Amino acid sequence: MQTVLVTGSAGFIGFHVAKRLLDDGMRVVGLDAMTDYYDVALKEARHALLAPYDTFVPEIARLEEPGRLAALFAREQPDLVIHLAAQAGVRASIEAPRSYLESNLAGTFELLEAARAHPPRHLLLASTSSAYGANDHMPYVETDRADHQMSFYAATKKATESMAHSYAHLFALPTTMFRFFTVYGPWGRPDMALFRFTRAILEGAPIDVYNHGNMRRDFTFIDDLVEAIVRLARAVPERPADGAVPEGDSLSPVAPFRVVNIGNSEPVELGAFIDAIEAATGRPATRNLMPMQPGDVPATWADATLLERLTGYRPSTPVAEGVARFVAWYRAYYDVA
Repeated sequence: MQTVLVTGSAGFIGFHVAKRLLDDGMRVVGLDAMTDYYDVALKEARHALLAPYDTFVPEIARLEEPGRLAALFAREQPDLVIHLAAQAGVRASIEAPRSYLESNLAGTFELLEAARAHPPRHLLLASTSSAYGANDHMPYVETDRADHQMSFYAATKKATESMAHSYAHLFALPTTMFRFFTVYGPWGRPDMALFRFTRAILEGAPIDVYNHGNMRRDFTFIDDLVEAIVRLARAVPERPADGAVPEGDSLSPVAPFRVVNIGNSEPVELGAFIDAIEAATGRPATRNLMPMQPGDVPATWADATLLERLTGYRPSTPVAEGVARFVAWYRAYYDVA
């Protein structure tokens, strides 16, 4: 039985990944700090659904605590590491940047040091479409330059890509970075648009629509994301012996390291996304049109060609279906008629 370390196992994405791995017969060590960035009860409820599995080992700890991850790696000797724990959110990084420094940079450093001492077969780390920053070439391709991040959150995630590449090169650690594109679905984060819009619409409150609704996002349903991660875990990168990289591949010429987009490859207008929430809730939204928020970008759009080439899989859940499944979960979880 393989042991997989999933960091952020009480988080939105980490919970779904951990559950899928447990269902697949893996032994999962789930690390989470249970921070209060949003409702801790929601995180505890996610972990409670993992607790009945005999092969689930919870670990409540902070990534950035010196030596904690090193001890965990020494004890558990994980075959696979999926690093999803992070301080997330573009807007909050403007107000509280230190928490992003500590969790995303110091925490990832501790993880890389632990992996250096106890190398897993494959190290997979979450990045973000925000890493593309001011790049306006659409759709985003992994081989595009990504040098001008627009928020401190994006800057920390791009920095973790560089940090991980250096460890992959120096210590031959097979590493895959995911760039996620606006993930949504049941058990989602309360700070994200779908959660906030659904709550407001069901309560009869207005919703703030930034950039006057002139936004497009590559919305990616959580089940599609998890399937892509599970398949990519089997696509272990190898350093090319001659330094030659196949065309269209983001594989490093000097390290067993690759960056891969995980997105639906279909940008959706924010207005159409809100329309889907209205349809799922059966209620109209009162839209409060606002200017663009600092650090945000008007559009994201993933080119998922490399993902499909590596795994034979491409996300495809329509927004209307994914939103309806979220709203059904929200009504059930919060007992909303």
